[in-house]
Amino acid sequence: MGELVHTAKAKIFKDKGPVRRAYIESFTEPVRYGVHGAIKKFYGVEPEEDLPTTLDHVIAAVAG
Repeated sequence: MGELVHTAKAKIFKDKGPVRRAYIESFTEPVRYGVHGAIKKFYGVEPEEDLPTTLDHVIAAVAG
């Protein structure tokens, strides 16, 4: 097994409905997550604002 390079540390807080804030170590501002488009339709929610999902974040990181 290879050498451990980094361990990500984050705290996530649920706000209203599907909206969440992720505080990631070494960053002062939180990353906000929610739902949008077909995802909000799938879950049957209508948030106050459309926000990227955690899946959007993962896709963007991998596609980088």
